[in-house]
Amino acid sequence: MKLVYFAWVRERIGTAEETVEPPRGVDTVGDLLGWLRTRGDSYEAALAEPAAIRVALDHDHADHEASISGIREVALFPPMTGG
Repeated sequence: MKLVYFAWVRERIGTAEETVEPPRGVDTVGDLLGWLRTRGDSYEAALAEPAAIRVALDHDHADHEASISGIREVALFPPMTGG
């Protein structure tokens, strides 16, 4: 699965994108965020407040309870404001 990071999420993690294979039991967006936080200090810093992270699964916005089964791309980004 391809992970794409935007704005300060990208800055804190230190990369714009990567390909990962989440372990068994990582079934939802929330599970994915929890697993990513265990991958190092930069991930922990970027994802310390998971409720603040917005997600798109294959270009469609999704909530943290959404399944990631069969998903090819997950985009993670902070809340956005209009203007």
